[in-house]
This record gives sequence, C-alpha cells and structure tokens, in this order.
Amino acid sequence: MTAIKVVAFGGGHGLSASLRALRHAHGLDLDITAVVTVADDGGSSGRLRAQRDALPPGDLRQALAALAGPERLNQVTAELFQHRFEATPAAPDAGGETAGCRVVADPGVELPTDPLTGHAVGNLVLCGLMEMLGDPVAALDHVGRMLGATGRVLPMACQPLGIEAEVRGVDPERPHEVVTVRGQHAVAVTPGQVEIVRLTPKAAPACPQALEAVATADWLIFGPGSWYTSVIPHLLIPELAAAIVASPARRLVTLNLASEKETLGLSVADHLAALSWYLPELHVDTVLADGKAVGDPEPVDRAAESLGARLVLAPLAVADGSPRHDFKALGAALVPVLGADR
Repeated sequence: MTAIKVVAFGGGHGLSASLRALRHAHGLDLDITAVVTVADDGGSSGRLRAQRDALPPGDLRQALAALAGPERLNQVTAELFQHRFEATPAAPDAGGETAGCRVVADPGVELPTDPLTGHAVGNLVLCGLMEMLGDPVAALDHVGRMLGATGRVLPMACQPLGIEAEVRGVDPERPHEVVTVRGQHAVAVTPGQVEIVRLTPKAAPACPQALEAVATADWLIFGPGSWYTSVIPHLLIPELAAAIVASPARRLVTLNLASEKETLGLSVADHLAALSWYLPELHVDTVLADGKAVGDPEPVDRAAESLGARLVLAPLAVADGSPRHDFKALGAALVPVLGADR
C-alpha cells in the first residue's frame, strides 16, 4: 500500500499543531510535506531578515521541530533548535567592562544589548546553512536530516515576501477610515478590521519543489493558523494558487478555535468565505472543526457546502479550555478523513 501524500500549508503555531497531529494520525502511512509562509518580519526572524537579507527562518524552524524524529538524539536536537537566547546580566571584567559592552556612567545612555538575545538557535543555524549552501531548500533538507524529520519542509517562495493589508478603523476616532498596514507582524496585531490582504511582490515565483509536491499530493490541508498572515498567503502566489486549483488532491480545511486579533469581527463561516473570496476556484472536500468552537453549526455547514465540502465536527481543543488544538485529538480526527476512500 503506498503512502498517502499530504501537503500542509501554514506557518507558526497553527502549522506546528497540524504537523504534530499528522504524525499522530495512527494507522495511516503518511508522506508529509509542509509548505511554509515566508513573510514573517517580527522578532528573531525579522532581525535576521533585515540584517542578513535572509529568508525568515522562524516558521520554517517550528515546522522542522514538529516533524523531528522520535529518537532521543532527534528530540534533543529539536529542543536545541527551539532554544531561545535570553538576556543575561553581563559580569564586569578586570578592565571595568562587561562582556560585549562598555560600561557607561551616564544612566541616560543605553548600553548595547547582547546581539544573541531573542534569537532561536535553529534560526541562526538555518540562516547560516542558507548562506553556506546558497539554496534554502537544500538547507531545509539538511536540517531535516539532522532532526530525523518524518517529512519535508519547504518555503512557499524562495525569497522573503511582504504582507500588507487595507484596514478599517485602526484609529478609533476615525472608525470608517481605511489605511494601509504593512508588515506581517503589524497586520497580525492590527486593532482595526482587515478588509483586504496582499503579498509584495505580487507575482513572486513559488518554490518549484512546493509546486511539485502539490501536483502529486493526495490531500492538501489548510489551517489551523492565523488566517490572513499564515493561511491565505498561500492563495496569493499566482503559481501556487494555480497548482492548488489544478491538483488532483482532495482538500481539507481545519478551522481555528477562536478569532485572533487580525480576524476580529469575522464569524467562523466568514473564515471559509474568505478562502473563496481570495481564490474563487478553490474546491474543498472537508471542513474539520471543533463542535464547541463552532457553536451553531448551520451557518458553518452552509459555508462549507458553498466550497463543496462537508462539515466534520470533533473535539479538538486541549482540556484546559484555552483556544489551542490538542494535536493528539486532532490526529485522531484526521484518521477517518484522510483514510477515507474516494
């Protein structure tokens, strides 16, 4: 029996939860490929992107860590990659200077900060490998071997991309004014209502290996994750959008458990409608959601039907009540869906 080829789209914690769930879809032989957004401009990724003109590595690192093999060495390596350097007080040396910065008597003068603070080890390794090998896919494949990854991680494009959005009501005193908000992080935390999101440049080429994976997939999985900054961006690269529409694969959408700041004001059904707004040709076979998060299932069921999909409800959230997916529960819910015959 051949493995079921699954391509999961997204970024950040949402994609990580999806990948961990796929690894816990017991009883299924899955060939997993993650296609990851490359528009992050915040934190460690944003610094490396700005200082080294690098592909932002953070979301790629998280996906690789989620796919790390079960061996102790693989897991320790994954923990190392996720380790983030914290700020530590530097001890004065014999010459009256602290390690890495000069002592300044004036309290109004800000001391230089440790350049490692805030960086994840895996981000630095990925950035170094991309520079050394000159090929982000080769770098990701190399790290995958280091981690004994049970799948492959690919960028959706081989160049850093930008996200910008038209947002209404950023200024509470001007609730009807629409302004342009630029940058993935700025869009993710914007206080207004996102009306339209786009990538820059608009027609960036897709990663060729990602296009190949989509063309030969059995299932394409979208979500969970930040809708405007992690899920929908995959529909905005023309080559990738065309490949998604043309693929013979079945398509699954996993809905979030709660609205995020960038989707404040969108109903659960609106999340599905947004997919068809950005890619009208998109056909979906299954929408998977948590029953409690959905509430009244009727509007969500109608929205799923408009995409050609059936709605499947299952308990997917962690037991503590927070809006996080339990990857084991999500994996169990995926088994009958991905394992179903056509």
